[in-house]
Amino acid sequence: MDLWFTENHSDSVRFSIRVDKQLYSEQSEYQRIDVFQSLEFGRLLALDGYVMITQKDEFIYHDMIVHVPMAVKKDIKNVLVIGAGDGGTVRELCRYSTIEHIDLVEIDKKVVEVCEEYFPEMTVSMHDPRLDIHFTDGLRFVRRKQGEYDLIIVDSTDPFGPGEGLFTPEFYGNCYNALTDTGVLVNQHESPFYVNDAKAMCRAHERIKSVFPVCAVIMSLGTALGGGRIIKTVGIDMIKMQTYQGFAADAAGGFCLFLSTVFGFPVSTTHTKTTAVMGVGAAKSLRSVDWSVAGDMAAAWLFTFPGCGILGFACAKLFLMIL
Repeated sequence: MDLWFTENHSDSVRFSIRVDKQLYSEQSEYQRIDVFQSLEFGRLLALDGYVMITQKDEFIYHDMIVHVPMAVKKDIKNVLVIGAGDGGTVRELCRYSTIEHIDLVEIDKKVVEVCEEYFPEMTVSMHDPRLDIHFTDGLRFVRRKQGEYDLIIVDSTDPFGPGEGLFTPEFYGNCYNALTDTGVLVNQHESPFYVNDAKAMCRAHERIKSVFPVCAVIMSLGTALGGGRIIKTVGIDMIKMQTYQGFAADAAGGFCLFLSTVFGFPVSTTHTKTTAVMGVGAAKSLRSVDWSVAGDMAAAWLFTFPGCGILGFACAKLFLMIL
């Protein structure tokens, strides 16, 4: 008797693979998990009726999702992987000795257990000492992270079922917050091959675009609106800055920031550069500095530290109550 596994690609297209036998089938807490043995593709894993991996071609996907960002950004040390319970993404990441730590977040523990039994060539790195596995919701996990990861790989299922929350603006915003300033996000968000899939891909892409450029745009807008006033206050009102003084202030501020980075001191770039300007002005003459302006700035600093802290505390408490 011929046995065929059929995946519905669209209302008018079906993809079928002839299988020798079904090796495993179970309804987990989150999804239906099936493993089949086929002649052409070897073993294949299906979740809720959709092929996730086959032994024959899984390397194509995992090479692409890992090695491209690793080639683009050379200093990746801390990585978050969401989904990827099959182990293929972790296997490729663990080839890099420069990576120091990997957090793998998989909502369905049963997927990992099944893949360790039926796809051992993919799960060879699931016990690497650099890897921590968290069996929880990726949306909830990333919400608690701030500026921690050099690379986030979202290797999720399609945008329905347990993976649905990984295609929302909230999730992409949380990923943005979890990345370092130069961090990279790699996100699996469907294929444009079929019309419905293309629409889902476009929706996900628009949501990503709506989140990641926003902070840059707002920062640029803030500089555009307030930058002139800042320059006037520091470079004209506080002191009448000349060219050599500007160079000296930049050199002093840069050196201080370098030392702070080396020794791990938390400092503000704005405060460092501003006080450097005060110093170069005072070097010419103490009366060259308008100390009333400097005093107003110092008072503003003293006020904003506790003020912003109290405001941040109140906002966090409010959001925790809502969430």
